[in-house]
Amino acid sequence: RIKDYVSSFLKNLGFLEGDTPSLNTIPGGAAAKPFETYHNDYKMKMYLRIAPELYLKQLIVGGLDRVFEIGKQFRNEGGNLTHNPEFTTCEAYMILADYYTWMDLTEDLLSGLAMELHGSYKVSYTCRGEKMEIDFTPPYRRIDLMSSLEEAIGEKLPPATELCTEESRATLDRICRERSIECSGARTVTRLLDKLVGEYLESQCINPTFIINHPEVMSPLAKYHRDIPGLTERFELFIMKKEVANAYTELNDVEIQRERFEQQAKDKA
Repeated sequence: RIKDYVSSFLKNLGFLEGDTPSLNTIPGGAAAKPFETYHNDYKMKMYLRIAPELYLKQLIVGGLDRVFEIGKQFRNEGGNLTHNPEFTTCEAYMILADYYTWMDLTEDLLSGLAMELHGSYKVSYTCRGEKMEIDFTPPYRRIDLMSSLEEAIGEKLPPATELCTEESRATLDRICRERSIECSGARTVTRLLDKLVGEYLESQCINPTFIINHPEVMSPLAKYHRDIPGLTERFELFIMKKEVANAYTELNDVEIQRERFEQQAKDKA
């Protein structure tokens, strides 16, 4: 019922449903480890897709103004209560739209979906034996990532324009250690910030809440903020402390995109 509602909602707005390949020669569209397979006839290694993004963007470039796809993605990583190696997403693209457009659209979609399924914006939910209520009534709360994080930890963070420096990384590392926030693996600026956001901001998102304006270092595909240097026009939507949606104004400056990808590759290395 959820899939049917999401599909009809987008089609009513003029979106065309795509049907893109699950076997890819390049596993692109997100930073995740792919499943590998082998094509006997072509004698080549292939990958199960980790996102339909690159093919959907080809449809946009090809002249289709609004496209979406609901389908399986595969990520060769661990599983837990909120992650599964095989999962279903809805991914959509629209020309001449920005993250404000998508926040409004997401509110309309989820509030309408709650009403369709439950006959009410207020939905009963049981979490670890505790009965709770989630209120999907729009508009949803919007909290700015950097300023809200500073307020939550009671400390000034490095400026967004200077987050790529070693000094900033060391400051974030210290903040995490002082607060006993675990960050296994590479302690990069992106990972450290993500852990802080999870501890102090995501934890307060019970009803649908947008965390907005992520730093550029965390968002290699998002367009730079039109008013605030160092930030991007991106949001993540959280419900019951879990991420449900991620969207942004698309970065369309090729030189800046290359710089972001180079930084991302450096962090991965």
